[in-house]
Amino acid sequence: MDSTLGLEIVEVVEQAAIASARLMGKGDKNEADRVAVEAMRERMNRIHMRGRIVIGEGERDEAPMLYIGEEVGICTREDAKAYCNPEELVEIDIAVDPCEGTNLCAYGQPGSMAVLAISEKGGLFAAPDFYMKKLAAPPAARGHVDITKTPTENLKILSECLDRAIDELVVVVMKRDRHKDLIQEIREAGARVQLITDGDVSAAINCGFSGTNIHALMGIGAAPEGVISAAALRCLGAHFQGQLVYDPEVVQTGLIGESKEANIARLKEMGIDNPDRVYNADELASGETILFAGTGITPGNLLNGVRFFKGGARTQTLVISSQSKTARFVDTIHMTEQPKYIQLH
Repeated sequence: MDSTLGLEIVEVVEQAAIASARLMGKGDKNEADRVAVEAMRERMNRIHMRGRIVIGEGERDEAPMLYIGEEVGICTREDAKAYCNPEELVEIDIAVDPCEGTNLCAYGQPGSMAVLAISEKGGLFAAPDFYMKKLAAPPAARGHVDITKTPTENLKILSECLDRAIDELVVVVMKRDRHKDLIQEIREAGARVQLITDGDVSAAINCGFSGTNIHALMGIGAAPEGVISAAALRCLGAHFQGQLVYDPEVVQTGLIGESKEANIARLKEMGIDNPDRVYNADELASGETILFAGTGITPGNLLNGVRFFKGGARTQTLVISSQSKTARFVDTIHMTEQPKYIQLH
């Protein structure tokens, strides 16, 4: 993937973030998501590529959202032969969440982002729209902590890997009824819990950087977002494991099908014969080249949110590349009209 494509991917998440940020605090999460999707689709369709959405808003043909299987990019147009040389065609798989943390954006809370990950065709796990048990940890703990161990065991391992006392560790957990026992165990082990209402992609990525004061992500969240998190953490050399959750009684939401048996059958139809398999970051984001990009919509630990000024906006984007082995923070001024001055602070 050339540097031009990378720059255009940055613009995709920037435009999605700006669109959502205009609705920040207005209490309408669906509209914040919709405008982000439209902005993301419009910008992707101006990129010289053939892209396929493998993680999106569901498997709905001609859905208003970026649906799984949707093709994007100039080279998917009917007149693509006039623009695209088949020998030079870039085919990529794309995982998107145009407004990750829609509630966070709608209510003006920290941590909402516009995110995506790309890889060459076949390089991203096409996760079903199920839930996933997740474990994220810093690079020093990669391969040492294990999702099959108890939280108490993992906290002891994490303490040794990071040379920190357990009571100095902070674990992010989604505030859900299903996590009641998990939260209690973490606290009884001596670690501190940071509860979040939404946005576990942001929380997972924080584990990959020192200085964020977040040392692990534990618990169950959406599977598609797990793939995006895995892509970012693989590029950072950090730890990520995911295990699909297909039992409605475990997730306690009523959003993943009528029965455990029906969900297992659906997984088999998708070629997943072992529904209990534990996937690591290299398996969820297996491509030779992985690129993650995320722009802050509302302020978070790593990124500022979108800041508007007369005549434009300012965004901050995190771009992580497995190819260049870099994590870049891109600070961008977007000028919608000729400003009298550029706001720097």
